[in-house]
Amino acid sequence: MSSAAFSTAAVDRNLPQLGRGFVWQDLTVGQRMRTFRRTITETDLVNFISVTGMLEAIFIEEGYEGGAMAGRPVPGALTYTLIEGFILQTMIQGTGLAMLELHQKILAPVVVGDTIEAVIEVTDIRPTSRSGRAVVTSRIDVFNQHGTPVMTYTATRLLAGRKAD
Repeated sequence: MSSAAFSTAAVDRNLPQLGRGFVWQDLTVGQRMRTFRRTITETDLVNFISVTGMLEAIFIEEGYEGGAMAGRPVPGALTYTLIEGFILQTMIQGTGLAMLELHQKILAPVVVGDTIEAVIEVTDIRPTSRSGRAVVTSRIDVFNQHGTPVMTYTATRLLAGRKAD
């Protein structure tokens, strides 16, 4: 690479940052978005139960006799965290300040091999009196590959606002 092709100047902090999430002013009540889809693997299940200590027989024993369903069920917490990972990486990266409240309902089982995705709907935005922040509430509906709802939850988060010029 020639020296003419490479700039030694410092990084221009005024350039838009790739991957940055929404500030609350970019959102509107009623706005809907969907996440990417993700297929849950055996490795996901094993890693999750190992790190969390959720060593229930239904999760660690293939074909557990006392199970209520066929297949390799995954903890609802795994489904939730995979969707939250999508939301963090795309919607609130660098702008999410705190999770304030969460209400969750499991609607149907998820098993290894299922593919999940979610629809997010902004249901409330309440600007705070401090530092241009807002409390943003969203409803997140999670579906499997058949379009069956498997989970729904409401998340209330504190989001950063646009910096004043």
